[in-house]
Amino acid sequence: EARRQRRLLLVVVCVALLLDNMLYMVIVPIIPDYIAAMRGGGGTAGPSAPAGGNGSGGGNRSLLPARYPPASGGNEDVQIGVLFASKAMLQLLVNPLSGTLIDRVGYEAPLLAGLAVMFLSTATFAFAENYATLFAARSLQGLGSAFADTAGIALIADRYAEEPARSRALGTALACISFGSLAAPPFGGVLYEFAGKRVPFLVLACVCLLDGLLLVVLAPPGGTGARANMPVGTPIHRLMIDPYIAVVAGALATCNIPLAFLEPTIANWMKDSMGASEWEVGLTWLPAFFPHVLGVYVTVRLAAAYPHLQWFYGALGMAIIGASSCLVPACRNFGQVIIPLCGICFGIALVDTALLPTLAFLVDVRHVSVYGSVYAIADISYSVAYALGPIVAGQIVHTMGFAQLNLGMGLANVLYAPVLLFLKNVCQMKPSHSERNILLEEGPKGLYDTIKMEERKG
Repeated sequence: EARRQRRLLLVVVCVALLLDNMLYMVIVPIIPDYIAAMRGGGGTAGPSAPAGGNGSGGGNRSLLPARYPPASGGNEDVQIGVLFASKAMLQLLVNPLSGTLIDRVGYEAPLLAGLAVMFLSTATFAFAENYATLFAARSLQGLGSAFADTAGIALIADRYAEEPARSRALGTALACISFGSLAAPPFGGVLYEFAGKRVPFLVLACVCLLDGLLLVVLAPPGGTGARANMPVGTPIHRLMIDPYIAVVAGALATCNIPLAFLEPTIANWMKDSMGASEWEVGLTWLPAFFPHVLGVYVTVRLAAAYPHLQWFYGALGMAIIGASSCLVPACRNFGQVIIPLCGICFGIALVDTALLPTLAFLVDVRHVSVYGSVYAIADISYSVAYALGPIVAGQIVHTMGFAQLNLGMGLANVLYAPVLLFLKNVCQMKPSHSERNILLEEGPKGLYDTIKMEERKG
């Protein structure tokens, strides 16, 4: 029963991560045209208008439009860039607080709270009628993500305490994140085209509500008292100064910078340099889902066979990301540009799948086996990249050029890869006097210890 429950909880977490990333990207084909319509800029905010509004064959509402609007939009571009970045910005600010709270109250209640806030954010998107409401909804999503994402990943690390089960579970979660990000623009574009702006958000809101109800049925927050005697987790500021955790956090941020910086810039570059059509721009990232899943699968299998080489898988992934980033400016057509983008996503899969379980292991052996704060640090690493991307990337391209941006990102990843050598001896570390040590070497002394012991026996 415990094993079945943790599998269902894994499903709940995966759906939550899928929803969060779908909501993050589903607005890509909707918001530019919707803001233009609100400002009377020629866009259309309803399904009754023709798709080819400008008469040039593309129109403002193609099914898979550019990820971000053309650079000639002036103030409108700034508004959309700030709107896209606001979610990661608020998530960056809230994560230190959410990680501390998760360590104190457990994982289920913050996960449920995050799902509730995400539901409210999604419903607000559906009925927003002005930019201020859109900005509030986007920021509200960042608040929900700070709790749902961190609590969900920490819950997986807690329930799947042993390898290789932990790596497999976290790899499944990463695959859901990738699928949500890559499938959301076509999903949003098609529904927006044929059913209107509100329908994509209402569908996601309903799924979010069902996911929250399933979580309540499986693990009622505070219902079992399993966290009554939960050990006190290590404060987040102490985890941040742990050199091993700092190296992992830096790798997670660095490897996601190419993805975060290319998303707002590659569409305009493809149109200017190779005359890419709207459908080509819209489908640019979709093939990258498959190498990402392949990278997750390969890393999980390698980690099960050679667990002492996790640092090497991460370093190899960063080297692949660096080489792929440098190749992007050399591409001259749609078919060519897909190859380095697939390489970037494959490398990110290697880094994430190798290093996220490493964070949990570092907490197990060097601190206390409570995972809220350490995965809040991981979420902060991601948020740094995605908060800067929509705002900073365009300015770098404008002042230095698209090729220089990619060369800089590639060089950063290649130079950081050897830093992961610092993690080479992590697997040889012995557990500290932590909650897991108490459970394995001594008899249970309290309610929390007893419950964890029973779960391990199961």
